[in-house]
Formats: sequence, C-alpha cells, structure tokens
Amino acid sequence: MNDDENDTSPGESSRKRSGSALCMGPRKKAASSNPLVLHGRHFGRTVFALCNYPSLLTGGILRLEELQDSSIEDYPVDVRREHRVFLELLDSYPGLLERLTAGEEEDIIHIGELMGKGASGARGDDTKTLKSAVLEWLMPKGQPLIPPLSRNIKSDRGFNHEVTGALLCPTGLDWSNSETKNSLKSGETAVRGDQWPMFLYSGYVYDPEFPWQGLLKSEILICGFKHVFTSPSSVEKEPKATRSGNAYLHGMKSVTKGSLAYIATQVRFALSSSSVFSRTDTVTDSENFYHSILDLLEDLDEIEEVADLMTWWTCRIFPNSSSSQRTISKNSALSKIREKRAALHAMANANTN
Repeated sequence: MNDDENDTSPGESSRKRSGSALCMGPRKKAASSNPLVLHGRHFGRTVFALCNYPSLLTGGILRLEELQDSSIEDYPVDVRREHRVFLELLDSYPGLLERLTAGEEEDIIHIGELMGKGASGARGDDTKTLKSAVLEWLMPKGQPLIPPLSRNIKSDRGFNHEVTGALLCPTGLDWSNSETKNSLKSGETAVRGDQWPMFLYSGYVYDPEFPWQGLLKSEILICGFKHVFTSPSSVEKEPKATRSGNAYLHGMKSVTKGSLAYIATQVRFALSSSSVFSRTDTVTDSENFYHSILDLLEDLDEIEEVADLMTWWTCRIFPNSSSSQRTISKNSALSKIREKRAALHAMANANTN
C-alpha cells in the first residue's frame, strides 16, 4: 500500500482537513522494535489511522501554548478533533509530553516520524493481508464465489463483480437495477466517501426509515476486526485471552471508535478494485469515508446509539472483558430506576411544552 505525502507544512496544519495533521503522511518503512514505532502501530489502528505525526506533534505543542490565552472551542471542528487526537496520544504514551517539550523541533519531528512509520507500516500490513482474507467472507461457508476472484489482483473486484458490487453499492441505490449497476461500473455515477455502502449493515439490509438499525454490525466487519486485532485464526472461533494478537499484545480490552472506523475503511478498500491506498484516490475516497464514520461515532447527538454500538462490539470481540459485561439486565433494579427516571424526564418535558 502506497500513501501520498502530505505536502503541507506544520504551520498550515490546522485550518482545513485537506491540510491538517489528521491526513495521511508519507509512507516509510517501519523500524523493527522501537517503542515509538510499536506504539504508532497500535495508536494508528485504534485512535486515528491517517495522521501526519510530525505535523500532529508540532502543531499540538504550539497549540498548547496558544490555549493558555484561548479555548479549544474557538477553533474549527477539524482542529478540535486534531487536538483531541494529540491529547489522546499524550495520555497513551507516558513521558511523551516531557520528551516533546524538552526537545528541539528536530527531536519532535523525529518522534513523529517514528510513530508515523509504525502507523503506516501497520496500515500496509493490514491492507496486504485483508486483500486475500476478505474473499473468504464474501459467501456463506461452503458456497463458491462465482466467478472466482483473484487473491492478488484487485481489478475484477469493486463494481466489476456481482458480489463485491452489491456490498459496495451505496445505501439508497438499487444494485439489482441494471441502469444503476452499469452506471456504477462505468464510473458515470461517482461514489463519494460519505455515501456509505451496504456492507456496513447487518445482513446487508438498509432501512431508510431506521438508518441506525444494523449499522456497523455486519458479519464482514466482525471478521475484519478479528483478523486484525485478535488474529486471523480467531475469525473461525472465539478469541482466547492467551492469543498473541495485536489486541492482546497492547492490552486492548474494548473496541474503540477509531478501531471500528479503521476496520470499516480497510474492508471497504479490500472490496474495491483499487490497488493503491492513497489519500488523493478519488475512486475510493477512503480518507473522506474514514472521517465520515468518525463524524458519526463522535457526534454528541448520537451518544446513546454510539454507546450501545460500542458495547455490542466489545461483547462480540472481547466477551471476557469487564467492559463487555456492563450491560444492564432488563428486569434489574438499576434498569427499573433508569426507566422511572426517563419517564419522569419525559413527563417534565411534556409539561414545559
């Protein structure tokens, strides 16, 4: 997987998405076992995948100084997200802030480059392995894929194949309609990243009246998540605590918003006919897709639905973790207390209206 270089300078990093630190930086070969490289691999998969890390760190340090006299709420939405990612990076790596503030600008850039190597290396590894693995998840076990797809060549995927085309077809369009199908195949109908595909939905069924129903709960997403985080073999069976998968190695015990958006983006790309994962690829528009998923998952107006979704995912991927066992029994006292409180709130709102 080849990534385009971000051609903006750190000073230009904060004002628009196309030039922000939360865009893919240059692809570099990953160093072997440097702790910063290893941390970059996990951080990219679970928090934010498309960072230009040198820009993220230099911009974040400068912004900390600016925020002594202002509020982060005064900044544009994309800058606020960038700063949240920066703060989460600081929290996830003990001593990082001290290293950044004590060093020169060259030291900050070097740290960012090491983390960037890890993130881009992990992204490349996952893209490579999912390209082949995703073919195993397209049909129910035992049923052949007709016509078969190549494991190494992607040109016959995407809208060029009946199965992958149906999965990638945007919600609201009818893949069974020959005109729609031909328009998508020819590229006459361009698909933007914020036009979500059918494969995001459980059973690959989308109900426009209830757009949250089944969203981000499809079997192919679950397979993709297990393949990357709990080991390829865990796709066929329940993951064990003793497995040395990526999640276990990094102490990951719950599904994060970033990891869910990351897997959705990786699976979407694996289904597509594009051979190169690129920020400027207008065919897959992967970066816009990734941001649009995060936009939903971080939307405060959707907080209840998102909380339920993340609990559902953690129960599916990490069934033995404490966080997956926090669901409340429907007939419990706590459940009844919350029902009563909700009813009182509803009554109070009705009276005020």
